Amino acid sequence: MRSLLPPFVDFIAYAAVRLVVAFVQAMPLDMGDHLCRNLAWLLSGPLPVRRKEIDDALDRIFPGVDPIRKHELTRAMWHHLMLMVCEVAWAQRRLHRSNWREHVVFRGNREMLRASFSPRPAVMVSGHFGHFEIGSYTMGLMGLETLAIARNLDNRFLHRWVENFRGAKGQQIVDKNGCAPIVDAHLRGGGTLSLLADQHAGEKGLWVDFCGQPASCHKALALFSLANDAPMLAVYTRRIGGRPMQFESAMLAQADPRPSEHGHTDPHCESVATLTHWYNRQLEAMIDLAPEQYWWLHRRWRTPSEKVAKRLAKQTTARAA
Repeated sequence: MRSLLPPFVDFIAYAAVRLVVAFVQAMPLDMGDHLCRNLAWLLSGPLPVRRKEIDDALDRIFPGVDPIRKHELTRAMWHHLMLMVCEVAWAQRRLHRSNWREHVVFRGNREMLRASFSPRPAVMVSGHFGHFEIGSYTMGLMGLETLAIARNLDNRFLHRWVENFRGAKGQQIVDKNGCAPIVDAHLRGGGTLSLLADQHAGEKGLWVDFCGQPASCHKALALFSLANDAPMLAVYTRRIGGRPMQFESAMLAQADPRPSEHGHTDPHCESVATLTHWYNRQLEAMIDLAPEQYWWLHRRWRTPSEKVAKRLAKQTTARAA
């Protein structure tokens, strides 16, 4: 009986989520937006969720910010996150090949698609910014099949449902544990890898300056690009116009490890460190576009050890000199 209890609880949670999703799918967009604004008011005020993590992140990145402005930014972030959930529910019923122009504006799409559909592999990096789920979905509408790395959800019913959404238009998801051989084979075959580049990599990661604060980055992201002669594309999908289901998908910049026809090598691709610094600068530029669409509740910044802090201080001094 006890062995049957966890799957039963997982299924009840899954059923509850699907009921909520069904309710949201039946909603008009403006009603859903109004609901999300009310939920944002609740989560940023009377029922503060992850307030400590959000306040810590905002205090680090915006020191001395006015408390009223910090509260407004927190509420706007929660509105964005709640609307993300609604838009995932709406996407498969309202966003199709026949009407994507009504919902998505592309910027730099020729360069992005040229790099993505070339025989060479490509590595697309983004962060917990904007609506990266819709970004992958719309790229699938364009016919681009990507491979993404993600941790499996503990609830297997929810995991299967989320995986079906992500794979509806061609995105393949692999678990981060033991994924290296699958990723290598995908890139060797000329495939496109899609990654969220702002995951904390722990004490042994590559520590860089991100938004003025030390952050640990996984070295594998740069290695995937450099080891496979794959251009790295900094891409994003953000909400525009202040309305739901209205997005801009864009490629902000590209770093290519292959020398140009004149023999020049992109200085950003000289090493794992330089390429890691490069894509963090691109993530900063994305956040500047719409700070309220970044996940400030995401624990991106941690306090490094004393040894790492000293090394970062020396690097900062050297750059200043």
